Amino acid sequence: MSDLKQLFANNREWAEAIKLEDPDFFTKLDGQQAPQYLWIGCADSRVPADEIVGLLPGELFVHRNVANVVLHTDLNCLSVMQFAVDVLKVKHIIVTGHHGCGGVKAAMSNQQLGLSDGWLHSIRDLYYQQRERLRLIEDDEVRLDRMCEMNVMRQVANVSHTSIVQNAWHRGQPLSVHGFIYGIKDGHLKDLDVTVTGPEQIPEQYRLGPP
Repeated sequence: MSDLKQLFANNREWAEAIKLEDPDFFTKLDGQQAPQYLWIGCADSRVPADEIVGLLPGELFVHRNVANVVLHTDLNCLSVMQFAVDVLKVKHIIVTGHHGCGGVKAAMSNQQLGLSDGWLHSIRDLYYQQRERLRLIEDDEVRLDRMCEMNVMRQVANVSHTSIVQNAWHRGQPLSVHGFIYGIKDGHLKDLDVTVTGPEQIPEQYRLGPP
């Protein structure tokens, strides 16, 4: 069986298993989605968003890219955020990185990757800003994992600084931005305790007035 045929076979088995457990599952899923969470995660194939948090299709709105980066010039990510916040009315935006992230590791090295170098430039900037603190960590793996956590923290800030999130707060819409890190070695999520629930938690120069 070819690799692609195997995917279709796997899909049929999965669908049948779901229907055995809940015969009406796909009928209910065909209705309007109403997720409470937007997950912004890494595209790494070892980090399947729904499975990590034990949610079914329709319960988690997902955007993934290399190294879970949120750029203010990335219309793809911003469009997902805007739809999730303004249309779906999610209550939580969760930025989730993972230890041992290849994108973060690449940004910490001088190796040239191609187009990805431009994408990872903001992480390289962060690494340069934090270089003195990170140099105190002797173990390479521990240093990388710490940098992965710092990257999540920076992306939480980037999400919170967008007009999308701040306008939701101006409207009185309940919305929290969280930062999680995933351990590939043990499968555990860790809350980095950088949750932002309102403009008073972000620096004044990034606070936007109501539209």
